[in-house]
Amino acid sequence: MEIEVNGVSQHLDANQNLKNLIDKTVSDTRGMAVAVNNTVIPQNLWSQTSLTENDKVLLIKATQGG
Repeated sequence: MEIEVNGVSQHLDANQNLKNLIDKTVSDTRGMAVAVNNTVIPQNLWSQTSLTENDKVLLIKATQGG
């Protein structure tokens, strides 16, 4: 299936969940915010959130700086 992650098209196997995608994409999830189709998904629901064709996923990582 094709989905979009931070504006970039990606191909995934069928029946993937959000946690699988995040584990493949990010090594450290501290400070991570995730939205699927403009809906924020709390971290405790990542493994329960199925991805489907044409979903748009936004991964945002908080950083420190001044």
